[in-house]
Amino acid sequence: MNDNIWKRNEIESPCVKLCVVHPEHKICIGCFRTISEISGWSHLTAENRNQIIKTLKARGALLEPKRRGGRSQRIKS
Repeated sequence: MNDNIWKRNEIESPCVKLCVVHPEHKICIGCFRTISEISGWSHLTAENRNQIIKTLKARGALLEPKRRGGRSQRIKS
């Protein structure tokens, strides 16, 4: 039996299947890639994909909600 039939050379992807583009930052809120990175992902080299993957955590920080004070600020007044 040939086991090579079941082996696939998948392209590593940060996709988490939560595909919504943030209106201000223009990046996917699931994987933090730009639309052009997503659409061209399969054509990028492994090195280019890895470079992008290294930047995603910092991009995700852009989408974290900013605290505006909340209840603790109202109590101080």
